[in-house]
Amino acid sequence: MSEYQSIFILGASGGIGSALARALKSHGHQVILGGRDNEKLSSLGDELTAPHVIIDGSDFTSVNEGIDSAVSISGGIQGVVNCAGSSLLKPSHLTTESEWDAIIQSNLTTAFAIVRSGARVMMKTGGAIVLVSAVAGRFGLPYHDAIAAAKAGVIGLTQSAAATYAKRGIRINCVAPGLVRTPMTKSITSNDTQLQAAETLHPLGQIGEPRHIASAIEWLLDIDNSWITGQTLGIDGGLSTLSAVR
Repeated sequence: MSEYQSIFILGASGGIGSALARALKSHGHQVILGGRDNEKLSSLGDELTAPHVIIDGSDFTSVNEGIDSAVSISGGIQGVVNCAGSSLLKPSHLTTESEWDAIIQSNLTTAFAIVRSGARVMMKTGGAIVLVSAVAGRFGLPYHDAIAAAKAGVIGLTQSAAATYAKRGIRINCVAPGLVRTPMTKSITSNDTQLQAAETLHPLGQIGEPRHIASAIEWLLDIDNSWITGQTLGIDGGLSTLSAVR
């Protein structure tokens, strides 16, 4: 990134969030880590010499307070990223109401809460917000019914909020990864049969790594890319646009 920035990351202790925090820090930026797991955040914070705040991303008050703490710590933030989320692979008829609620809360509500609070504190200064959707929000995949609904909502939120806050100089963009090797996807990536099937599904013949997504998010945060807003960038090995047939 071309200029020093202070960036708040929700879901910072996850696979993509931690990769992003390390990348930003290595390039000289200040990062404020946010999330629910104090032990993991403390460990990452010690590694990066970065402050952290405990936040429930699905609770508006908690997110407001966390963003205010980040502003207090840094003197002002120029970017906010939501890496919080969860996944569920089930058809609709086998998905319980509690599972549906949990998927919406952890993926869509957290995204809305971050936009709501991030925009509030950047209203006068401008800045960048980056959300994380998924390839399932743009491309039909079996057994992704609930997560696809939530992640498609994140894309819709990105577009509408980008239009709402463009006049304030706040850019809002989104990345939509394919399958990425993270702790959350370990049940798939640690199974040779399932991993091979996933690699075959992606036209490039491999699944993603956290650094692939982190570098794209960092690029969207960069002020050199300040003419980009309302976009969803697919980082999915070609899955959403190309045939995997070889």
